Amino acid sequence: MMALLLKSYQSLLRGSAVPRRSMAAARETAGSSKKSLDLFYDVVSPYSWFGFEVVCRYRQIWNIDLHFRPVFLAGIMKATGNQPPATLPKKAEYLNMDILRVAKYYQVPVQLVSDFFGTVIQKGSLPAMRFITAVDASQPQYVEPISRELWMRIWSRDEDIVKPESILAAAEKAGLPLEDARKILEMSNSPEIKNRLKETTDQALKYGAFGLPSFVFHVNGKPQLIFGSDRLELLGSLLGEKWHGPVPTASKL
Repeated sequence: MMALLLKSYQSLLRGSAVPRRSMAAARETAGSSKKSLDLFYDVVSPYSWFGFEVVCRYRQIWNIDLHFRPVFLAGIMKATGNQPPATLPKKAEYLNMDILRVAKYYQVPVQLVSDFFGTVIQKGSLPAMRFITAVDASQPQYVEPISRELWMRIWSRDEDIVKPESILAAAEKAGLPLEDARKILEMSNSPEIKNRLKETTDQALKYGAFGLPSFVFHVNGKPQLIFGSDRLELLGSLLGEKWHGPVPTASKL
């Protein structure tokens, strides 16, 4: 099943799911003004990956001006007193099933990590999120593909995302020249980048975030927060748009 899911996912990334003509038609019905949407995420979170991929698929259909906002999930959890749901035995048991069901539904090639506590809780994602933040500051066009490659490493292939060589491997696979990646990796340890990641995390907290993914849009100048990858249909409705399922195809538009 994983091989079929991966093949379907790769097909979606090549843009075969929604032809250009269909997306153009969707934009005409939705109006010409773009709607700004901030996506706060951390690659340590598989549910962030689900939300990330779906809003990327809907970016043109819903005429969204999508802003990727890398944050540090552990910082949000600590600041809000939240606890990882998988630290509770019954929730962990449920999540092991839920993650795979949601992965199939959204057609994102997620597999369970072999050592959740060691990978997600102990290692975490701080070096990876600092690197993405540095990419956002210097070459933002690579934020999307590098984020995706880091998710592929941790949540599809059960590979490391915090060692320098792991981060460089993800960046190279995403198309960032190795020399540039090394410079950005060095930059990611600077006070400026550390502060930038903290500031973005603090901004998510000010909006009311307590977990990820968190989506923020504005209505009449006021920020509106939507939490979770299971609220995407509601997000579309609040944006005045139609939901066409997790994989919007031409037949649904």
